[in-house]
Amino acid sequence: MDLLLWRHAEAEEGEDDLKRRLTARGEKQAKAMAAWLRAHQPKDLRILVSPAVRTQQTAEALKMPFETQRKLGPDACVSELIAASGWPDAKGAVLIVGHQPGLGRLASLLLGGQEADWSIKKGALWWISNRVRRGETQSVLRAMIPVELLD
Repeated sequence: MDLLLWRHAEAEEGEDDLKRRLTARGEKQAKAMAAWLRAHQPKDLRILVSPAVRTQQTAEALKMPFETQRKLGPDACVSELIAASGWPDAKGAVLIVGHQPGLGRLASLLLGGQEADWSIKKGALWWISNRVRRGETQSVLRAMIPVELLD
């Protein structure tokens, strides 16, 4: 299985967290990463997105169908992210467009073996695959792309 974690692009400040929109810079970030993703996406990609406006706008830059899942909001915990994605047994690939700290904690669990407060920069993408070697499931970091490398 491939699991792609895409943190929403830069967003405006605001009182209502779910209604915060992307800044002009954030829109540019989302378009740049979306172009890279369209060129490199794995087969059978399922896209799951937080209901927050900034994640919806980030995902819309892909110009591909996606599913909005309420449980993937800003307060999503690692177990909710794992359940939504079906890690590690889902067929194909899953892209989660979400938030910190949940995405960073999920990356740390899958790659480091325990939850820790890893930071994923706004607009960045982490691509993790799993494989089985000698009967043991392993997580492999295939790519970690900060959006600044795509400008």
